[in-house]
Amino acid sequence: MTNFLRDMEPSNRMEMDKDKLDELYRQMIKVVRHKLICKNDVGDVVQEAWVRILEKIDTLRESDKLVPWAKTIAANLASNANRARRITYAYDGDENYEKALSPIPDPELLTELSDLLGRLDPVTRTLLLYKFYYGFRDDEIAAALDMPVGTIKSRIHRGRERLKAQEKKDDRPPDP
Repeated sequence: MTNFLRDMEPSNRMEMDKDKLDELYRQMIKVVRHKLICKNDVGDVVQEAWVRILEKIDTLRESDKLVPWAKTIAANLASNANRARRITYAYDGDENYEKALSPIPDPELLTELSDLLGRLDPVTRTLLLYKFYYGFRDDEIAAALDMPVGTIKSRIHRGRERLKAQEKKDDRPPDP
């Protein structure tokens, strides 16, 4: 690719480079838009991806792998932005901010959560803890437990539904 670009006429090379960069930009936008929860951050994430690409371009071993490499960088930055946004939402109110910073969680909440988790079977409990307490991704859990990702996703989904059902059952007033 580099030799081909070097051998071209300068005016054609600039046009060719611009077309390739435009296409790369469109593909990165598409990847980031697909990954991001808050679509307002697309421009910022793509811009950060360009900065990373320019900083690390000399680490790219095969120039024909530029597009997948750039899309991977953009996707990873989008995941990081989602993670940062989740943390920001946890501190959205002033009264909640101090409570969220407190190293000691509410004992009643911990007792209730522990009780709900204790009613689940050990496998489901482990999956939910891996996912929501430790923050592992589904593919990481699947690799650790040597199970298909689809199985992990469905078991987590069913486990959450069981927790919600248990919570609703506990919140109902007793029958007279």
